[in-house]
Order: sequence, then structure tokens, then C-alpha cells
Amino acid sequence: MPANTALSAFLTAKRAAITPAAAGVPVTGPRRVPGLRREEVAFLSGVSVDWYVRLEQGRQITPSESVLLAVARTLRLDDAERDYLFNLAGHRATPGRTGPGGPGSVVRPGIAKMLTALVDQPAFVLGARMQVLAGNELAWALIHDFPAEPVGRRNLLHWLLVDSAAQDLYLDWAVVASEMVGVLQLESSAHPGDPQIAALVGELATRSAHFRRWWAEPSPQGRTSGTKRFQHTLAGPLRIDWVAFTVPDDATQTLFVYTAADEASAQALRFLTSWRAGNAQRDGAVADR
Repeated sequence: MPANTALSAFLTAKRAAITPAAAGVPVTGPRRVPGLRREEVAFLSGVSVDWYVRLEQGRQITPSESVLLAVARTLRLDDAERDYLFNLAGHRATPGRTGPGGPGSVVRPGIAKMLTALVDQPAFVLGARMQVLAGNELAWALIHDFPAEPVGRRNLLHWLLVDSAAQDLYLDWAVVASEMVGVLQLESSAHPGDPQIAALVGELATRSAHFRRWWAEPSPQGRTSGTKRFQHTLAGPLRIDWVAFTVPDDATQTLFVYTAADEASAQALRFLTSWRAGNAQRDGAVADR
């Protein structure tokens, strides 16, 4: 059986990032490794050195959930990193999902209605592969007009990495884009057989040097909450607080809701609402002629 190279690389990198002092390990004499030694991780995790060495080498072993939790605690993994470890070790991996017409690609009508009912709050739904499944008009006005793209190109991560307009829009573009790569890393570890994730990774690897670098340095990310800074070509600067929710009855979909972080940003969102509505009216009038 081939070695689990992804698991090996991840554990090696996380072990190197934990200093002996942070782990409470006394240092005596010179050290040849930047972080913990393998035997130190094994001791702190309560497992044999031979077992941990085989785990870190990606050899075919079946670790228990309790042992993986102990290793995660020793390496001080956060929730997303812990899930990534479990996925790579085979505890939470699930079969690859189907294509664009399959489960996970259709947003329930109730969710779609809720999106359109939100006032002055951009909101949208992403699938597991970062595909944009639904959203409201303010989301398209703020970020990008994804409905105007071909169905196969309605992907937030692809747009972030390939379209230069994304770098102009996000003041902290590198942070936003690298975190989204981390989200895809976590999804990929959970669904290693998904051909569409593999295709997306392959395309981005050929088109973005940033993606190649970030993908080679696993930093799995969850989707929770935060703040983003925008420099919109029409509305100017905005600070937006965002929260993410797993859609009920479909864990493959994530709902994102944006809220203005200050009054200036709230005014900018109201302006974009009016601007988008005005464009829709003009387009409708032209279509009626």
C-alpha cells in the first residue's frame, strides 16, 4: 500500500511548529530539529514511539479516535486541523460527491427565499467545492456578479485566484484567498474521491502560483466568522462582519451572511442595493422594448 504522504507531511509540519518550551518539555543539550522530536510527541500522547513513527510516516495503520485526539492535543491543533487529521487518518472521510446535478448542488427554496428577504445584508450559499449555489442581489453587487458567469465558472475560490478584480476588491486579499484554500484542503481531506475537487485543484495549480504555494503548505480552515475589508470600485471602503452557517439537512452547503461593521459601511451597502436595483430596472426596460 502506498504511504499516506499528506498525513506524513501534515504531522511533520505541525510537530516542527511546536517548541519544547510550549509543550513543557525540558531542553538538555543541542537539538537537531526545530520543534518536538517524534519520541517527545509519542510520550506526550501516551503512545509508543514505534507507533507514532509509523503514523507520521503515513504507513498503513488504523489509529483509534482517542489516540488521534491525544496526538491532536499534543500538537495543539485547532478544530479545523483536528478534523483534517481525522480525515487523513480515515476516520471521517466520506465517498466523493456527484457532479453538478447531484446532491449538494441545489439550494432549498426556503433558503433561497431567506436570501432575497435579507435587507442590506449580502448573503450567499457555497458548496463544498467553493461553488456559488445561490445568493442575493447585494452579494453580487458587493463581490462579483456570479449569475452572469457560465455555470461551470461560478466558483468563489477560482474567481479569487484567477480574476485580478478580486485582488483589487479585497484589501487583505492574500489572507482571504489563502484561508479559502485552507477550506478546500479540509474539504478535500474529507472527500478524497471527489473528481470535481481534484479537477479544481488541478486547474488552479496550473493557473496560480499562489495556489501552488498555499496548497503545498496545508493550513486547513473551518468556516465560522470574521471581518473582511473591501475597497469597492463604486461604494468605496467597507468593513464587513461575516458569519457562516451549515445549511440544515445538507452539510455540504454553507450559508454566509454579511453585516456592515460600521455606519459608513452600512451606507455603502445601501448605496449598492440602490445601484443594483437601478441596473435591474434598466435591464428590464431594455428587454421590454
